[in-house]
Amino acid sequence: MKNKTMNQIIATGEATAILPAGDHVTPVTVIGTEAIRNTFDEVCIRQAINSRRAPGVSHVVLNPDGHLGYGAPIGCVMVSPSHIYPGPVGVDIKCSMSLLQLDLPADAIEDRRVRRELIMAVCNRIPTGAGRGARSVKHGRRVDTDVGRTLLAEGASADVCQALGIPPEWAARCEDSHHVGHDGTSVALAQRVEFHEEIGTFRDLRSKLQQIGSYGGGNHFGECEVVQIENNARARSVADTFGLRDGCVAFLSHCGSRGIGHNLAMHQFKTLQSKFAKWDIPLPGNDRELVYAPLGSDEGNAYIDDMSLGANFATLNHLVINLQVLEAFQQVFPGVKGDLVYFISHNIAREEVVENRKAWVHRKGATRAFPAGHHALKGTPYENTGHPILLPGNPQAGSAVMVADAGAALSCFSVNHGAGRVLGRKAAIRALDQQSIDKSFDDHDILTNCRQYPKDEAPAAYKDFEEVLRSVKLAGLASEVARLKARFVIKDGDAADD
Repeated sequence: MKNKTMNQIIATGEATAILPAGDHVTPVTVIGTEAIRNTFDEVCIRQAINSRRAPGVSHVVLNPDGHLGYGAPIGCVMVSPSHIYPGPVGVDIKCSMSLLQLDLPADAIEDRRVRRELIMAVCNRIPTGAGRGARSVKHGRRVDTDVGRTLLAEGASADVCQALGIPPEWAARCEDSHHVGHDGTSVALAQRVEFHEEIGTFRDLRSKLQQIGSYGGGNHFGECEVVQIENNARARSVADTFGLRDGCVAFLSHCGSRGIGHNLAMHQFKTLQSKFAKWDIPLPGNDRELVYAPLGSDEGNAYIDDMSLGANFATLNHLVINLQVLEAFQQVFPGVKGDLVYFISHNIAREEVVENRKAWVHRKGATRAFPAGHHALKGTPYENTGHPILLPGNPQAGSAVMVADAGAALSCFSVNHGAGRVLGRKAAIRALDQQSIDKSFDDHDILTNCRQYPKDEAPAAYKDFEEVLRSVKLAGLASEVARLKARFVIKDGDAADD
């Protein structure tokens, strides 16, 4: 039976549709088959319409993973040439995916005892759980406070990479290795760090910096994978450019800017919300989480600076995690080598060219998808292929590495960031059976570090990943390059921090 929100969505193809948003505005672009569109509840639809009708917004895209978010749906793209919006970035600034490819054949980790040894080696280096940092694990990577201030301002600069022992070539495998301030400089960000230290935004910057190289809680994870490249000529050629190795072990990571990003985001929400109240400015859809600032205003500049600080921390968090993962594998398999395949965000606003004019593209639970020949990829290793797209599904269905097709122009060169939730956390905890969840992991021969796998993170809490991928392919947005099959998962049962 159809969801009643489906009556508002008008199909334009097998996996494309539009959602009218009212008079005088173009509709929301919807990506998803009928089965996927039926997963969008009333709140998700209302948030998409509110986002499209918000001041200065020119485009909104609702992706197959769309569900309730912070102001705007998670799984949406929101474009504005004139305004910046914190909600469609969210409280975990630059939550991202990264993939480390190892030169280790899959059969090397077939033995469950070997995987248990690897789990211990990883968990001794990378903390999980809200608020936990390097001091909470045996071999955590501690960061000097002065280096920490520099990385907030400079991101993965040559000096920062050298100070942290990160291979400098890894910076070139990042969607954005560094972010700059509103004026295009890192000086503005260094000044912003001083400002936040003076007013106490971070409470204890030194302690918060020790969260670098950590996963946090909620839906964040580390996952040991086996790479299975699609059996066609294009996929094999693209996989070669990406540095993927068929039948070898890889490691997929999902996390963001941790406590620093959360502090910065909440500071911005509180500041903007107080100004909206003081100046009696109408809120889009009467939603306090859809506050905004005009580009070029003091408020807009301050948000861009704070978002950039959080984004730079997230970048280094991922690079340090991948360094720690490589060291963990080398402890068990001396001499093993690993290279970063890619690092890509799904909670960020970036200035891009949309329909021949500059605009800020907000991706909330959405991933950039530039195809071969896109002007932004000129001079990069991905100029002739498109860049890697890392899409987590769930441990049992697998995850995917994709590459954008020309049709991605329909979605403002974006795709979904994963499967997307179909059950809220409380609903999942009420509805799902712990014993069945844990047995399902055992049946799939997937090990975890959890005594009990978190019920609100169980595969059944997420949408059908195959149908999500089918939507992306049928809409002409991207093609699959490889599937990643999980062998073990690093999770935490703490409440979500993103």
